[in-house]
Amino acid sequence: MADAYIALFLGTHTAPRAKEWDAMSDKERQEKAKEGIEAWKAWAMKHQASIVEMGGPCGKTKRISAAGIEDVRNAVGGFTIVRAASHAEAAKMFENHPHFTFFPGDSVEVMPIMPAPAG
Repeated sequence: MADAYIALFLGTHTAPRAKEWDAMSDKERQEKAKEGIEAWKAWAMKHQASIVEMGGPCGKTKRISAAGIEDVRNAVGGFTIVRAASHAEAAKMFENHPHFTFFPGDSVEVMPIMPAPAG
C-alpha cells in the first residue's frame, strides 16, 4: 500500500479541551456532539474517494511486551486509512478536522503504511 496512509486521532483525558468538554452540561455536550457528527460526515463525504477504511474509535489498550500483558492508557482514540499521492496531500485532508474543531481531540497524526519486508 505505497500510497496508503493511516491517520491516528489523538487526545488525552487530561488535556484542557477534554476538561472543557467534560465540564459542559449534558445538553451542551449532546448539541456539540451532534454538530461534530454532522461535520465528520461532511468531511467523509468530501474525501470519500480517498478513504480506504473509515476506521473508527479505538477501545481500551493492552500492552504486550517481554514483561507480559498489562492494561495501559494511550492517546490513540481512533483511526482512518486514506489513499493520497503524497504524505503532504494525505495530511492536508485532515486540516481543520472535526476531531479537534468540534470534539476535544488534540490532533491527527498521519503516517505512510509501509510495505512489509519481503522474506
